[in-house]
Amino acid sequence: MTALTDHNKAKANAQSEGRTLISVDAMGGDKGPAAVVAGCSLSAKVNPDIAFVLHGDAAQLEPLVAKTPELNGLCEIRHATDVVTMDDKPSHVVRTGRDTSMWSAIESVRTGEAAVAVSCGNTGALMALSMIRLRKLEGVNRPAIAVLYPSSNPQGFNVMLDVGADVRADADDLMRFALMGISYARNGMDIKRPRVGLLNVGTEEHKGRTELKEAYDLIRAHEDDAAFEFVGFVEGGDISGDVADVIVTDGFTGNVAIKTGEGTASLVGHRLREAFSYSLWSRIASVLAYPSLQRLRIKIDPRRVNGGVFLGLNGTVVKSHGSADATGVSAAIKLAAQLSQNQFNDKLAARVAATLPAEEKAE
Repeated sequence: MTALTDHNKAKANAQSEGRTLISVDAMGGDKGPAAVVAGCSLSAKVNPDIAFVLHGDAAQLEPLVAKTPELNGLCEIRHATDVVTMDDKPSHVVRTGRDTSMWSAIESVRTGEAAVAVSCGNTGALMALSMIRLRKLEGVNRPAIAVLYPSSNPQGFNVMLDVGADVRADADDLMRFALMGISYARNGMDIKRPRVGLLNVGTEEHKGRTELKEAYDLIRAHEDDAAFEFVGFVEGGDISGDVADVIVTDGFTGNVAIKTGEGTASLVGHRLREAFSYSLWSRIASVLAYPSLQRLRIKIDPRRVNGGVFLGLNGTVVKSHGSADATGVSAAIKLAAQLSQNQFNDKLAARVAATLPAEEKAE
């Protein structure tokens, strides 16, 4: 397989087969291109309606793809000479990153070649490039990163945003985060009337910072016209609970919350392994409990919900965890394909535009 020079070839091939074309930054992430290609392979096995453009070093990617029969006829390679590292500053990447695999992957979405981009790379750089190349939707002040957080809701997950696109958010930003989260829950999880909670230090209306109290009123004001239920303030314990389907917060708080959750899940898993290996009887008990432990592992496995969606841009970008293995990459690709096939970004743009004040629409 050779690197492509014709940027329309992959799109034409995908369209002729009725497939969704996914642009993948194959060089980002801690585990390298082998994990990304393996994740694409897993996705291709279960979803016949997708195809890929892999962006990165052709010398590394060609042998990996050649050894993966599931990708035969479904994958084109776009050669990129440079890679965005986890230590690169976003501003540096924006200025000098035109030859990177990440830039190339975003560019495929900007030109309309691919439906959605997926990357395991540097989050800050990916957001900066996405904003510069794709631009924000009309009516969006700040994009947000939304993730699916395991919960006791019937659907098994809550939508939480922002989790790190920007550490700041004023009242108007939080209101627009809510609208974007509602659209995600409705189109990505098929929740007809999502319940929205605003994360705070308590559920009482008098608690919290000024911007949270102002956001409370703004979100409440859109409850009827945007067809959602606002449950008011929620606390940290409700992130994994069943009182809301969408949890709205600023990027600083959201990022701390999800990483705390990931660390806690890792600790629980470690302690369980310790407990079941403590003695002969505990090892016997672990064998008896194995089916139940497997069900628990699957439910809380962060790889199954890997993929943060950049909301508020003129194009869909999914950020996979940097340490994702093939299973995690496959989960991110599955999410990307589902959102694209549901025309999620078009619906999100329409939802946000519908709430703009008359003076903003006229600008």
